Amino acid sequence: MSARTLTGLFAACALVAGCSSAIPGDDASAPDSPSSPAAGPEETMPETTPEPTPEITTEPEPEPNEIVDELTIVSGGDVLIHSSVWEAAAQADGSYDFTFQFAGVEDWIAGADLALCSLEVPIAPEGEAPSNYPLFGAPADLIPSLKAVGFDGCNLATNHTMDRGFPGIARTVDLLEANGMGWHGGARTEEEFNETQFYVIPSEERDVTVAHISASTLTNGLSAPADKPWAWYVVGDLGPYDVTDVIEQARRARADGADLVVVSMHWGTEYVSEPIPEQVELGRQLAESGEIDLVYGNHSHVPEPVEKLPGGPDGDGMWVVWSMGNMLSGQQVSSHGYRVNTGILATATVEVPRSGPAKVATLDWTAITQDSAGGKRLFPLSKLRSGEVVAPTLSAREIEAHAAATYPVMDPSGPERTEPPTSSRTVTPERR
Repeated sequence: MSARTLTGLFAACALVAGCSSAIPGDDASAPDSPSSPAAGPEETMPETTPEPTPEITTEPEPEPNEIVDELTIVSGGDVLIHSSVWEAAAQADGSYDFTFQFAGVEDWIAGADLALCSLEVPIAPEGEAPSNYPLFGAPADLIPSLKAVGFDGCNLATNHTMDRGFPGIARTVDLLEANGMGWHGGARTEEEFNETQFYVIPSEERDVTVAHISASTLTNGLSAPADKPWAWYVVGDLGPYDVTDVIEQARRARADGADLVVVSMHWGTEYVSEPIPEQVELGRQLAESGEIDLVYGNHSHVPEPVEKLPGGPDGDGMWVVWSMGNMLSGQQVSSHGYRVNTGILATATVEVPRSGPAKVATLDWTAITQDSAGGKRLFPLSKLRSGEVVAPTLSAREIEAHAAATYPVMDPSGPERTEPPTSSRTVTPERR
């Protein structure tokens, strides 16, 4: 077969289906390919509905600065236990129960996420009798009473801290510790002085840790023992420490995990309704340090305004109440006027973001009045004025006299808060 004929055959095979690849007449031709089965009747495939394509949704990333919770911190005026106060709390068995005196404001204390007592006086040393002005020493039963009404801890640095000597400080701290409460401003050891009081508050998505520092610019003409200067946190001209020590302690507290730093300052002048220059200067230094979120002031025995100072940890300001006046005391209207029987509960509202620092958003004030002749019981002044609550011995005229002595001082601070906070969280005190 010629090459031309062979080439033609190959071309024909490319055009005809089923053509064998073998060359005709070639003895080495390949065996036939298996034949295909005969075609049967056409099969009908069932129709299928295609599965819908699932819709893909993407959850938005949570905003790290989104506010996920709010907390409240409450403090009040001086707890100044004169003999008339403990005599009203005396029980038939010789013990003392102060809880009834706080019952009218207990919702404000127990309802806060963190409640800090301004304990102006030490507890009398064990085995010694209570004592009155000018060297105070309160009955030991005061501490469990404070715990029972909802206080989580106390600031101890005041002008009366050393009234019963170092044993009085040690007894006070012993009882606070035994009752599961925190403290700052008085110490049993130098190591304890160098510690800061922390409170861990459980929150919706994260715990919030509050550091509490307590210092005084004032003394009662006394000084700490020469070998124990750390027993009493006195800053300024009358003490061994300075406001810069408070700022440095706040800085260390943040390094140790504090989300917020609260400072209780015992400062100013008695019976003065506005901050004196020394308070203003110290407040400025605390605010400008950027280490402190909130200052609770006391000592004047009368209320002083709330203010937001430039500075603070984020540059958005630091809240201060210059003085909350008296909370529970034996001071008399006849000696000092109605102002000394109306103090302030100051409620800080803290915004908690998903991440990043918590922030004191507002500091509200609430006037509370003491019914001196009615067992020293405490009541919100606004509730007395509206008739929502009734004090045993306060007349309408006396209630309005308390209001006239208080509201002109506090009104420039903004509107009064008239409802208590509510909380069911359990705070854990820690020392670091």
